[in-house]
Amino acid sequence: MRVTRTLATVGLLASLSLGLAACGGGEASAPAAQAPASSSAPASTPAAADGVTTNADVFGPACSKLPQGDEPGSLDSMGPQPVATAASTNPLLTTLVTAVGKVPGLADTLNQQKGITVFAPANDAFAAVQKQLGEQKFNALLADTSGLQGLLSYHVTPERLDAAGLVEKKTLNQLAGGDLTIGGTAEAPTVTDGQGNTANVLCGNIPTANATVFVIDKVLMPKS
Repeated sequence: MRVTRTLATVGLLASLSLGLAACGGGEASAPAAQAPASSSAPASTPAAADGVTTNADVFGPACSKLPQGDEPGSLDSMGPQPVATAASTNPLLTTLVTAVGKVPGLADTLNQQKGITVFAPANDAFAAVQKQLGEQKFNALLADTSGLQGLLSYHVTPERLDAAGLVEKKTLNQLAGGDLTIGGTAEAPTVTDGQGNTANVLCGNIPTANATVFVIDKVLMPKS
């Protein structure tokens, strides 16, 4: 049964990859709402040696959708929390949080990491996957904890980096294995996965206690 489930997951991921490729790697449109002026990283911002960011470093068109002040999901609220706990209150990441919760122990593992970078697909990114696969196949993907853990871990870099650090690195080795390619600039980085699909940053440099988070507009797919 486990072999069957694993093969089924591989098939789902393969069909998703082909569908993304057929779309020509098109990029999802960023939300119309603009981030506050203070959330745009200055062009001269150097890479932080430890990848740790502050609220002033946060940038991107979807940042203005975060709660304000000390409300759950706000920058002030998420900053002191470990990454999985912080994500659980972020309104841009409810589907991702649900997916992480399907893998026993994954949230705790992410919270216990000392310094990581997380590329967090926004809700619309998962909605696009669900639309392509269909609800039944999408639910099957979420039900296969082994395949899902590998897919989600492909979104985690075992090194803490800010946007400038990402662009300097150019190539990232992911926690699950496989690479990501970083393009663009520190003010507008892009993330290209193993299948050649490119994601844009919707809200980047989000600080949490143990990770720097980049909300992106696609689910990243490792090379098959």
